[in-house]
Amino acid sequence: MPAEIHTETSTKLYVDTEIAPLRRVMIHSPDSGLERVVPSKAQDWLFEDIIHLDIMRRHEYDYFVKVLLYFLDTEKIKGKIEELDRTAHNREFFKPESPLYFNSDKVIDPQVLLSQLLTDELIKREIVASVCAIERCSFKTYNRLLTLNHIDLAKTLISGALPDKSMIFAPVPNFIFTRDIGIVVKDHLLLNRPAKLVRMRESLIMKYIFYTHPLFEPYRNNIIELDNTNHQFFLSEEDRKIHETTIEGGDVMTISPEQILIGVSERTSIEAVNQVMTQLFERNVVKKVSVIKIPAKRDFMHIDTVFTQVKRNVWVLFGALSRINPEFSKRSFASHFTSYTSVEKPKILQFTKGREDRPQQFDFLEDLLEEITQQDFDCHTKPIFIYSGGNQFPFDLREQWTDSCNLLALKEGVVIGYDRNTKTAEEFKKQGFEVIKARDLLEKFERNETSPQEAKNMLITIPSAELSRARGGSHCMSMPIQRDEWAY
Repeated sequence: MPAEIHTETSTKLYVDTEIAPLRRVMIHSPDSGLERVVPSKAQDWLFEDIIHLDIMRRHEYDYFVKVLLYFLDTEKIKGKIEELDRTAHNREFFKPESPLYFNSDKVIDPQVLLSQLLTDELIKREIVASVCAIERCSFKTYNRLLTLNHIDLAKTLISGALPDKSMIFAPVPNFIFTRDIGIVVKDHLLLNRPAKLVRMRESLIMKYIFYTHPLFEPYRNNIIELDNTNHQFFLSEEDRKIHETTIEGGDVMTISPEQILIGVSERTSIEAVNQVMTQLFERNVVKKVSVIKIPAKRDFMHIDTVFTQVKRNVWVLFGALSRINPEFSKRSFASHFTSYTSVEKPKILQFTKGREDRPQQFDFLEDLLEEITQQDFDCHTKPIFIYSGGNQFPFDLREQWTDSCNLLALKEGVVIGYDRNTKTAEEFKKQGFEVIKARDLLEKFERNETSPQEAKNMLITIPSAELSRARGGSHCMSMPIQRDEWAY
């Protein structure tokens, strides 16, 4: 049987900031689909390189999981680190067919939730039929899939390979980036609509999980799903691209109880932002939406590759697209930082300046973040901006590429990042943060020298030689589904 998630204690769905203490998160451990990425398909599957799965999983991602468990579900892992690190143990706790993450109901893998759904024969047939439809499988393949048990079937639907290792369709290697599959905005769940074909299957799988798994049952009426019809079947291919409705979670931040940030990027369209704003305002979920238009380039991808929040008054960001490089920033952003309130309820976004009746606009990203710091968090001091690579060429560009700005906050001031971004880490130290390797911190936890509760002003770094090849950091690899409500 798959690992059980005790839904009676797992139904809380609430996120109203990026930095309040994290209580429950969804992650997906790197699966065998990642080792099936080949050079000729890497970019089609949104990878810049091929990765070594065993090193990524055993020697890098394992630290990510251990840190999450120690902060979110301490009793499940405390005293077990040495046992886990034994070579003979073979990292069994990462495998969904074993007690994944020690059966934690705080650190949850969607593959486990999927396997639980597949124990219901009716849901199983529906999911398999839907996957076969989008993958254009034969009826023979459909019947073959139905013969698999729920654990093997869940693995196959994600990895693309049958238990005998033969591939029947492409993998979904981006499933490790759970941030993109959905975003919790207070007690609502915004589903993604991926821009790239390779992410369609993971989106479909997550839709079934959110709509049918008992874990999310109390929130079925709070799911926000975007409409992509809009008579697009009458449009030409070129016009259809213009009006496409696409959104991914890396472009959405529930930044404060009254405001969210949404990026218009390579992956998130203006049409999608309009729909999100309309639905959030109609449901009175938030009072303000700030729209950040970034260059539609692979270098940036989502707004969380440009900046993330560390504390109420501390942000890490990419200097090349900020006011410390004004000429480059103006050419790239064209001053596209706009805040809308629920009173205005705009139907069409326009990124223009000079009109007094337009919503509030900002010249630079720091100006918007400064207002959020002071107004949303009632912080009357100037915010601190930590720049990627210390804003030194070429380290700023190199480290932004390897996700120096893409950090997950475990609680205010305690974030997880990659160890390879050393120049950015030096900037954290200059601002009074402790920079500590995950391995060293875990050893201190095991020796009772400190505890997650005592951690503050800390950048925890995890090994990242292989993880960084996938182009996503700790923020990308996590979907928070519960944080403490923000208390000023």
